[in-house]
Amino acid sequence: MSQPPAPGPTKPRLAPMRITVPSRSDAFLRKFTEVIGGPLGRHSSPGRIAPGFFTVERVLVILTVIGALLAVLAKNACRLNGWGGTNPYAWACYSDWTALFHARGFAENAFAPFAAGAEFEYPVLMSVIASLTAALVPAGEFDRSLAFFDLNLFLVAGLWLVVVVATARTAGRRPWDAAMVALAPGMILAASINWDMWAVACLALAMLAFSRQNTFLAGVLIGVGTAIKVFPLLFFGAVIVLAIRTGRYKPLIVSLAGAALAWLAVNLPMALVNFDAWKHFFTFTEDRGAGLSSFWHIFNVTAGVVPQMAELDAATINALALGLFVASCAFIAYLGLNAPVAPRLSQLVFLIVASFIMFNKVYSPQFVVWLIPLAALAWPKWKDFLIWQLFEVLHFWAIWMYLYATTADIQASNTFPTSFYVFAVLGHMIATGYLMYRVVQSMYDPELDPVRRVGQSDPQAGAFAGAKDRFVLGAKHGA
Repeated sequence: MSQPPAPGPTKPRLAPMRITVPSRSDAFLRKFTEVIGGPLGRHSSPGRIAPGFFTVERVLVILTVIGALLAVLAKNACRLNGWGGTNPYAWACYSDWTALFHARGFAENAFAPFAAGAEFEYPVLMSVIASLTAALVPAGEFDRSLAFFDLNLFLVAGLWLVVVVATARTAGRRPWDAAMVALAPGMILAASINWDMWAVACLALAMLAFSRQNTFLAGVLIGVGTAIKVFPLLFFGAVIVLAIRTGRYKPLIVSLAGAALAWLAVNLPMALVNFDAWKHFFTFTEDRGAGLSSFWHIFNVTAGVVPQMAELDAATINALALGLFVASCAFIAYLGLNAPVAPRLSQLVFLIVASFIMFNKVYSPQFVVWLIPLAALAWPKWKDFLIWQLFEVLHFWAIWMYLYATTADIQASNTFPTSFYVFAVLGHMIATGYLMYRVVQSMYDPELDPVRRVGQSDPQAGAFAGAKDRFVLGAKHGA
């Protein structure tokens, strides 16, 4: 009997990745673990030992479901009593879904944004999402706007799960940081205001694809997200900085090509069929005045009660907002090219998106959901995160009390004064600015960066991973 051939060389298998757990790495969370037996023991090896049924992602899914149920409860007063009158403000349960269902004609025509003379103030793909959801609402003698709300909330809950899992997989050795996204008060309160979660999911998936060197797919996802909401496009600001610093321009070109093709594939047919409806988003954005809770809005609110203080018109706000955002992008680029080591991708994206929100002439309360997944990747420190969220909750309640006071026939003593709203807006902007400062601080002192301290450089770097510096501003830094 012949002997079997000797086995050839086999490819070595990589050992399972050891992951970081919050009860060990976060001093703030460690204080709260005593009720469950204290922090994880130092001889355990999470990530290398099978956890049984309760894997990290399954626990994150459970936490997200809890967050989604709390989101339902947050809107339940309006679900039970209706969104009429001042109810959305008095009970802080406002949602654009119910407001626009009748106001934009979805009740009569599910595809109202695409009808002749339509004026739907959102990008094309958001119009498609709204229309397809409206088409699922059957005709009949019942509260169809409530059905429209529930359908959208169900879809947002699914997107929330996608964002949490994508964030966990993008975080490298720190998947538990995605718990911030699952349980963030800002997500619970604001995710059900508008369709922003669709664009948030596209950006989260694009970050995941880029981290796994699926550069073209990342670009496609950014293009799709930009067709829903503009902010995913800001992802390329970070890619440009890293491309210049490393001298690797192929990831930038490939991802830009994917984004351009995806955006054109979505927008071009609509522009050809109904150009006026397609361009309405752009003209509306240019012509509108200061939106609620923006710095420009509280400036005008203050000007309305301070003698000799002039309000700002839309054209002035456009120029100031654009100028300040461009200046902030130039400063972020300088920081990225001057830092001692190449910044992490999520750090740059967070700074750029946060700057866009801070100086934009619209700062809607749901914009916080744009930043939460990015904050979990850029600065995953629970204490700072929860302080920031506290100010966001304060702002969330302040804006509805402000609208309640200005629309309801009640005595001024029965609601918050306008000054409270102004200070709440300033407070949540300052809290966001503090997070930005901490991110910049960690860029210049990598020892402060929670992500680098666990032994990884940049889990989102993708095609830039391991690249040496080719261009650094200022003094020559060590790699």
